[in-house]
Amino acid sequence: MKFELLEIPDLILIHPLVFEDARGHFFESFNKNNFTEAGITEEFVQDNQSLSQPGVLRGLHFQTGAFAQSKLVRVIKGAVLDVAVDIRRGSPTYGKHFSVELNETNKLMLYIPVGFAHGFLTLADNTIFSYKCGNVYNKASENGIMWDDPDLNINWNVTHPILSDKDKNNENFSSFISPFDFLPKLK
Repeated sequence: MKFELLEIPDLILIHPLVFEDARGHFFESFNKNNFTEAGITEEFVQDNQSLSQPGVLRGLHFQTGAFAQSKLVRVIKGAVLDVAVDIRRGSPTYGKHFSVELNETNKLMLYIPVGFAHGFLTLADNTIFSYKCGNVYNKASENGIMWDDPDLNINWNVTHPILSDKDKNNENFSSFISPFDFLPKLK
C-alpha cells in the first residue's frame, strides 16, 4: 500500500497493492498496522455504503462536536468524483479543495480527517460507494455546505445534479463559521 500525502495537510490518497490474474483481483483495502504507520490512527467504528446513479451528488457533508467524523472512502463498483474541502480555521489551505476520481478500476481510497467537508458526484451506473467512519452518525450533528458555492469554485462538471432536499438547503461558505481548528502536527 502506498500512502500519498497531498497538498492539503492531513488528506491522504491511498494506492492499494492489487494482485491480478486470470481469476480476477485481490487487494487489501484496510490494514490497521499499515494505516497506523502512515499516521492514520483512528479507530473506524461505522461502515456505510451507498448505491447511486449518474448525476447524483451527495454533499458537502460533515458532522460537528462530539460526533465529528473522519472517513476512509472508496468505490467498490462504478465511479465518482470525490471532493474534500478543508474547513479547519487557521489551516493554510482553509476553503481549498481536493478532488479525485475514485473508481472500480483504479481502486484508490481517500482518507479524510475531521475538519473537512466531503461530497461526491456519481459518474457511472449503479455505483457502490463505501466509507469507513471514525465516529457514528448523529443527525443532530450533521451539517453541510452548498456543493456549488462560488467561493469554493469546485469544478463538478455538472450543472443540474440530482440532490437530496437536505443538500439543496446547505449553508453558503461565505456565512459559514467553522467549528474546527487546524492543529499542525509536531515534527
